[in-house]
Amino acid sequence: MADATYSADEMMTIAAARLLRNRMVCFVGIGLPSAAANLARLTHAPDIVLIYESGTIGTKPSVLPLSIGDGELSATADTVVSVPEMFRYWLQGGRINVGFLGAAQIDRFANINTTVIGPYGKPKVRLPGAGGAPEIAASAGEVFIVLRQSARAFVEKLDFITSAGHLDGGDARKRAGFPGKGPTVVITDLGVLRPHPETKEFELVALHQGATREQAIAATGWKLKVADALETTPPPTKDELEVLRALHARTARAHGSSTVAA
Repeated sequence: MADATYSADEMMTIAAARLLRNRMVCFVGIGLPSAAANLARLTHAPDIVLIYESGTIGTKPSVLPLSIGDGELSATADTVVSVPEMFRYWLQGGRINVGFLGAAQIDRFANINTTVIGPYGKPKVRLPGAGGAPEIAASAGEVFIVLRQSARAFVEKLDFITSAGHLDGGDARKRAGFPGKGPTVVITDLGVLRPHPETKEFELVALHQGATREQAIAATGWKLKVADALETTPPPTKDELEVLRALHARTARAHGSSTVAA
């Protein structure tokens, strides 16, 4: 049953969560990816294996973590391994189905910037940086990316490439020797983008209800291509919204703020 009252961020989070399958092994980024991954775990994918960069495997947090070092992750994990083991054995060993990442900037080939806005030597904004995202983007079976869509975030040219998507398109990723498939979907507050099978340029394939193709085009810094058969994302169900809102409410009570999921 659909619920008619919801925000664009809720639709984005729910649309992202729906892409995760039960028993999938998912390497989770903090923020929006964490909200989507835990919503999936609390709804249709109870046996999904969530892994965070600090070495927590099979974690089942009751609230969204503030960072990869949040004690909630280790306290609710099936096991905790060292960071070298996490990256070498689990990630580089091909044991991660999907890496779930956020971004500050993204380009048409889903290369990610989380390092600086502006020139590297004299940036306008210094961002959190790479963390484990470059390795996740390189080695996970595939990569899901979730972020709000705007011309400031969806840019013609990145100020800095932190994590490789499809580089300059085509078979560039394969030629570079990256083992994973790379980004296969970008979920935004307006819709869903997927790569063209040959060029790897990301195209709009679905709009969330209430969003328009004109909005999506205006919110993209490159000339956005739109699929001929543009789909419409099914609206959130009552259950999805109730579970997501309860998760955010618990998080706000625990941390004194509702911004950790943003």
